[in-house]
Amino acid sequence: MAASNKLYATILILSILFSSSTFTNACGTCRKLPPAPAPASCPKDTLKFGVCADLLGLVNLVVGSPPSSKCCALLSGLADLEAAVCLCTAIKANVLGINLNVPLTLSVLISACQKTVPSGFKCE
Repeated sequence: MAASNKLYATILILSILFSSSTFTNACGTCRKLPPAPAPASCPKDTLKFGVCADLLGLVNLVVGSPPSSKCCALLSGLADLEAAVCLCTAIKANVLGINLNVPLTLSVLISACQKTVPSGFKCE
């Protein structure tokens, strides 16, 4: 009698473990989470942003050329977030050729080109 109880228990456990309905229906109401958004990146060559040093008054300007023309031309067509990422990357890579206060410099450069730093954006 004890052997038949062990056999019955083994069959019961195996049927539970290998039952396809247990695995396929275990989470019938679960939803898949949406994929995490891709981190923003700069769609342009960061080295080109060295021309933005003109906006900070650190480079001699060519007479008749607005200081923001070259830098803002690079940022044209970019969303505010993309522009902030590009300039942040350039500042951190020291493409501008000097050590700067990152948040202040980013704010100056972005606003000079009529863009805004997105709320909550941190140049890290």
